[in-house]
Parts: sequence; C-alpha cells; structure tokens
Amino acid sequence: MQIGFIGTGSMGSILVEAFIQSGAVSPEHLVVTNRTARKAEQLAESYPGLQTARSNKEAASGSQLLFLCVKPMEFKAVIDDIRDVVTPDTVVVSITSPVQIRHLEKLLPCKIAKVIPSITNYVLSGATLCIYGERMTDEDQARLELLLSHISAPIRIREEHTRVSSDITSCGPAFLAFFVQKFVDAAVAATGISETEATQLAAEMTLGTGRLLTTGGFTPASLQQRVSVPGGITAEGLRIMQKELCGVFDDLIRTTHAKYDEDVEKVKARFFSP
Repeated sequence: MQIGFIGTGSMGSILVEAFIQSGAVSPEHLVVTNRTARKAEQLAESYPGLQTARSNKEAASGSQLLFLCVKPMEFKAVIDDIRDVVTPDTVVVSITSPVQIRHLEKLLPCKIAKVIPSITNYVLSGATLCIYGERMTDEDQARLELLLSHISAPIRIREEHTRVSSDITSCGPAFLAFFVQKFVDAAVAATGISETEATQLAAEMTLGTGRLLTTGGFTPASLQQRVSVPGGITAEGLRIMQKELCGVFDDLIRTTHAKYDEDVEKVKARFFSP
C-alpha cells in the first residue's frame, strides 16, 4: 500500500519518521511532498527509498492512504489539487482539527478520516485521536488503527470533542512541560540545585507518573491520595496548587475552545465562499 503525505512540517515529518522507525511502514511505500520542496527532500535523504513528489496531485495519485498535514487555511488549495485524482477507495486523513469531516466529504469523492496526532508519537507513545466519516468501513477503520498502533494508542472520539481531547493529548505535552519547567525553575531558585539535575529528576518523575496512570492501575485522584499523608509535605503542596491553579485550567479550556471555534468558522468560509 502506498501512503502519501502532503505536508512535511513539524507534525507531518514526525508521523513519517515514527512510521518508519517503528517498522510500521518501509520508506519505499511512502511518498511525500511539501510546499517547501527542500523539507521533503531532507526526509528522502534521511530515509533511502522514500519518494518525493513534485506536487500535491502527484503525491495523491496512486496513494491508497493520504495524510493531509497542512495548516487549516491551506486545505482548500490542497483539496482543489487532489479532487480529480482521489478515488472512492482512497482514504484521506486530515490531521488538522478545525477542518470538519462533513466539509471534506462534500468536497472530495473519497473516504474521510480525521486523526489528531501528538508529539509523543515521535517516541512511539501517547495517543492519536481517531474520527471517521460515514464512508469509512469497519475494515478501513481497523486498518488505519493498526497502522497507528505502531506509534501510539489510537482512541476513537466524537468530532464534537475534538478540541477538548486535543487539549489533553496534543497540547498537553506543552502544557505539562511548562509545569515541569516552572517546577524546576522554582527548585533551582530556592535551593541552588543545578538545572540539569532538577530537570533529570522531574523528567524521570513525569515518565514514572505516566506509567502509574496507564499500566500502574492508578487514577489521578487515587495517586494523589496514595502519595499524600494528611498534614504531610505532599498534602501541603497539593493544598497550595488547589488554591492557586484550579481556575487556570478553566480559563485554558475556555481560551482554546474560543480559538478553535474561530478557526472552524474561518476554514468553513474558505471552503464554501463564492
């Protein structure tokens, strides 16, 4: 099966490299193109056998599975390029959350899926969010999820939950890294511990906590309860965070959703403007 990629920016290149490094796909079965051709060429240089295409249409031609990894406002131009070469059996996968499946189904004659990846997929971990259009069969969905399972845990969601799910899985690594960085900064400023040492400790803690919450059988609430003792140091730290941080997350969700709704309307206008 030939797999095409239109767009090899940050997330497109992460997916290409993760698929190859995990052994899910051999480079010979991949064809990539990018608006800046040099980016696609660099991937081909790193992975002998990977093919580059000179245009979106060329990348789409002959690809049974086609990932669209471009910015929301670039989608219409890409769709115009590929509309005449995709077939009813082609599976087109958008990785761009504001682009709605129903809009793609109106504009393209093929099967449509939306997959929201994460930077964690680069280390063959984390989740990928999966949303499917009406033309996707059970077999199509299973085949795509099998591919994604090499680099992540595929999780099916409803499209109306795209934003909040993406906040957790895709934006979450940046949000968590910000928390870790501030924790490290405070430790360094207060005690003189080196930034390198504090960062190593925090990184190992983050990794271990993730394992406790996935394979260790803990929930966030039960983990807090297990670690903290009433009147102890952890309990005091949790009390401060409860007081200072809770409203931040409410604001975060409201802000990301407002931006998402704005982007959805912009994309819709671009797709269907006269």
